[in-house]
Amino acid sequence: MTGLDPDIRFDKHKAGIQANVFVRDHGLRLLPTLYERYNPMKRDDAALMEVELGIRLRSLGYGVWQA
Repeated sequence: MTGLDPDIRFDKHKAGIQANVFVRDHGLRLLPTLYERYNPMKRDDAALMEVELGIRLRSLGYGVWQA
């Protein structure tokens, strides 16, 4: 969950700026089909959706880490 454009946030991860080590070391590309339908979203709604979406993505075999 971020206020930044996903492309900018991904570039920061890859550059090591406020980076998730897994994205920095193993991230290859964004998958807009997974997130485009959710943007834009209010912060409170996004906080709830983050948990639900994380659970769903894990069940599909994606690596998901969240607080």
